[in-house]
Amino acid sequence: MVSSLVRLSSGDLSSAKGYTVHFGRVFNADGSLLDEVLVTVFRAPHSYTGEDAAEISCHASSYIASELIHLLTKAGARYAEPGEFTRRAFLNGKMDLAQAEAVADVIASETSASHRVAMNQLRGHYSQKLEALKAELTDMASLLELELDFSEEDVEFAQREQLISLVKSTLEHVDSLASSFRLGNIIKKGVPVAIVGPPNAGKSTLLNSLVGEERAIVSDIAGTTRDTIEETVNIDGILFRFIDTAGIRESGDTIEQLGIQRSLAKISEASIIIGLLDSISSADALIKSCSQLCSQIDFGAQTLIIALNKLDLAGPERVNKNVSIINNVVNSHGYKAVITSLQASSADSVETLKKLMKSAVPDVFNTLDASFVTNERHYNALCESSNALKAVLKSLTSGIPTELIAEDLRSAISSISSILGHDLQDPDTILHTIFSRHCIGK
Repeated sequence: MVSSLVRLSSGDLSSAKGYTVHFGRVFNADGSLLDEVLVTVFRAPHSYTGEDAAEISCHASSYIASELIHLLTKAGARYAEPGEFTRRAFLNGKMDLAQAEAVADVIASETSASHRVAMNQLRGHYSQKLEALKAELTDMASLLELELDFSEEDVEFAQREQLISLVKSTLEHVDSLASSFRLGNIIKKGVPVAIVGPPNAGKSTLLNSLVGEERAIVSDIAGTTRDTIEETVNIDGILFRFIDTAGIRESGDTIEQLGIQRSLAKISEASIIIGLLDSISSADALIKSCSQLCSQIDFGAQTLIIALNKLDLAGPERVNKNVSIINNVVNSHGYKAVITSLQASSADSVETLKKLMKSAVPDVFNTLDASFVTNERHYNALCESSNALKAVLKSLTSGIPTELIAEDLRSAISSISSILGHDLQDPDTILHTIFSRHCIGK
């Protein structure tokens, strides 16, 4: 097709060798010159898709590109579907499904950390671990299958103690990968940070200062923010996903109540909670707000930063007194929180807060060469494999027949295989779902 469209000064593209670049001309239907182009030729199997391919480089004119596409479609070409090139690469064995999904993650990466993790997955580091796990499970399954083949002779090829030890070891590796999903998700999507507190404490002002634009409506009227607002910010290579929530208070307004309920839900999803309190409030109001805030926090999994806002209005003396009040509330309940004071519209205050947030981030950015699960499909498959292996372990210690143990083991293998794209059930639906999230073409 390309050879009929691009005329070379000598020879023909149809017989060109792979990894060669050729100068040619493209002409309109009326014979007039459209453009002078360069065509790069790739030959199977040494191409991205594993098929013969050609790339046309033309001049950067929207008119030329549009006319060139028109000529190609007229000659029989069609527009690529989302992820079609990567799907073809997977189907032709150029990469496994985990690597194919990593292509979309590389393109979508917003920080050096998420890019590095995605590149490791694309290069096959993650797949190698999965292949090793699958090999261990397959070895176990083969021993059990041998027992089934010689069941009438009452032969035990797999010693139960040894098998239990192997299952425990493999289960530990599977669970370790699955548990990395939380941190992997943070690297990929950003550290979720919820900005919470009573109405009119300055939450929207703080969000606008953190993101550097007027993202949220700022008003002196309490209850202005009725719903959660999300925005992402890259701070020194770490992506933070900020959530500005509706002010938490008792309210008779139905819509505001819905916003408050959503705020409480968002608190449970965040890794870092910025509890913004109004430093010009009364001591009783501060104690009530702080106690209510602390009661919503899972201190085992979340970091609480309590920030007393409106430093400029309260003055240093009153702020210091209020910091002591908040400290007493936190300590009396055995909680742990970082307490600071700020002026939400001040650049210096915002920089201080950013440093506190960075210090609260899990220390995963020094171990980015490790394998992290960043894909929910992979996480679910690993959990399924883990459950199957736990069933195997229980069966091995309960005298369950070998055929039932083998069935659970096959289920564990199938779950791991599905991540790599082996033996997919309903492959057309699964592949369509996966590759529809890719960029057009790629």
